[in-house]
Amino acid sequence: MQQTLLMLKPDAVEGKRIGRILARLEEAGFLIRRLKMVRLNPQEAQAFYRVHEGKPFLDKLVAYMSSGPICAVVLERDDAVAELRRVVGATDPAEAAEGTLRKDFGLDKGHNAVHASDALETAREEIAFFGLTLAREA
Repeated sequence: MQQTLLMLKPDAVEGKRIGRILARLEEAGFLIRRLKMVRLNPQEAQAFYRVHEGKPFLDKLVAYMSSGPICAVVLERDDAVAELRRVVGATDPAEAAEGTLRKDFGLDKGHNAVHASDALETAREEIAFFGLTLAREA
């Protein structure tokens, strides 16, 4: 079993979509292991998205991600990282496949409802970023 991180972005939280998104993930075979509601400050959002340093969209992303509460969720299942990426869909909801979370819940490319870790090592780092690692997993 693998673990990965899903983050429900401010548009999903504000739009009252948390329950529907989590239900879809459970239906897709994911176990919800840990969950945390937080509000990132701009420095924390900048640190989380450091991989995008120097990209033209980073400042807007940081401002958005620190504009309201988010929900960080640790999910578990076989092949969790790849399967979550499939369930989440393309970054741009207009390009995402039918039935994916971003297609069904995203508003636009900048407000696409969720973030999903892109690799196992990234998932470990992102889970730790939110303090969601259990002591026995550290």
